[in-house]
Amino acid sequence: MGLYDVYLGVRHRLHDGEPPDHVAIVMTERDLLADGAFETLASALGWAFDYGADRVTVSVSVLDTAVVPALTRAFSSLETPAPTSIRGPDDTDAADAPIHVNVGLGGKAEFAAAVRDLAADVAAGELTPEAIDETAVTDRLVLPTEPDLVIKTGEERLSDFAIWQSAYAELYFTDVNWRDFRRRDYLRAVLEFQDRQRRFGR
Repeated sequence: MGLYDVYLGVRHRLHDGEPPDHVAIVMTERDLLADGAFETLASALGWAFDYGADRVTVSVSVLDTAVVPALTRAFSSLETPAPTSIRGPDDTDAADAPIHVNVGLGGKAEFAAAVRDLAADVAAGELTPEAIDETAVTDRLVLPTEPDLVIKTGEERLSDFAIWQSAYAELYFTDVNWRDFRRRDYLRAVLEFQDRQRRFGR
């Protein structure tokens, strides 16, 4: 560990701002093609818990759904620091685990499924349109909690991640590509989160 890394660690320990409880890492299937990509992810999950997170979501956007089974198998064999639930685009169970991995589950599709579920309940007479509020939508989403910090490497885009849940999240973009992502890069994201004043839409 270099002197700069030690400096970042000291800044984090002395900072009076709270670190993020729920961190989301947004990736693409292309990120995972680089050598060592899954090893980097295993390390990043450890860093997240080391620096105060109690929940981590990993979201992988895919262009070709044919790669989902292979990616899911790779995630299943990944050594993680906490219990992990893995979901593909057709999975609707929202297992409660400290680490959530979503492979190919886009935010638009997730929101559309929630709307269809609401419409079905209205058609069945189990719900009135007037009773539909934010809670009714949230309860029907696959990803049950809102991230505090969303990290995206390489590009400044969310890649269709958790459109509803990320409304008030702090976004951190870095031009460091995933294959080069290191502990210091993760810690920079946490420190920037701690430096910000969250407004939650106000």
